[in-house]
Amino acid sequence: MRALISSEFYKLYKQSKTYYALVALFIIEAVVLVSAYFQGTSIIDILLDNLKQTFYFEGSLLNGNLLVYLILNTLWFHLPLILMIIVSGTLTSEYKDRTVQAMMLQPISKWKFILSKYIVAVIFTLVVVFFVALSAFVLSYGIFGKGDLIVYLNALNFFEQQDALYRLKWAFVSGAFSMVFFSVASLTIAVFLKEATKTWIVSAFFLILSNILLKVDFGIAWINRLFFAKLNDTWQYFFYTEIPWDTILQNTLFLSVYIALLMGIGIYVFNKKDIG
Repeated sequence: MRALISSEFYKLYKQSKTYYALVALFIIEAVVLVSAYFQGTSIIDILLDNLKQTFYFEGSLLNGNLLVYLILNTLWFHLPLILMIIVSGTLTSEYKDRTVQAMMLQPISKWKFILSKYIVAVIFTLVVVFFVALSAFVLSYGIFGKGDLIVYLNALNFFEQQDALYRLKWAFVSGAFSMVFFSVASLTIAVFLKEATKTWIVSAFFLILSNILLKVDFGIAWINRLFFAKLNDTWQYFFYTEIPWDTILQNTLFLSVYIALLMGIGIYVFNKKDIG
């Protein structure tokens, strides 16, 4: 198994789309920072002119914490989409090149082969989220400095510098579980569809549908609490005035169950199907 995992990491390293996708992520991050540098202050001044006459804010409201929060919002679509393309490509490219068939001619268990891909997908996703978070904090603080964070979630919430940093760090940790969920989902979709283009289209549709269903009220309490689409905004709970830790832990637990379930389905189907 260790040899299979090492091999998967090497193939991911050699895959050119990995680098294109990672560069795209950092370009998105750079666009957010450059746009804020040239236009952010004037926009914030217009939006919060009345509040500034009533409240005292420490430092500029256009600061590193706000920029990290804006970059954090790439967890809604940009980051999971790019991760899904890279992760699913680890299998679809092998179907295209017929290296899957070559691997199966060796004394390797099919379930170990696909499990190694899931393990690498999870580790790779966590590493990417870590570096996105690290670069977001370093660049945002380096360019814009520190200050109070203002967030609108049903109402305006204000957080002092240290509190904002604490919440942002935990939000990235929570968001990492959502990114793992979508990465694992894309690999499971690839198990069923095999072809890259079909897999990417269905993965993008799954991501869009998940974001739409997040806003839907199903009218049944337990579905609204436990349906997978309702769990992917858990990272936003860190920006309520009081952090609902019980809800966050419950959501994370159920999201982990969904991740394990998707992995189980993918491993079972791959192990049973004819590789041809």
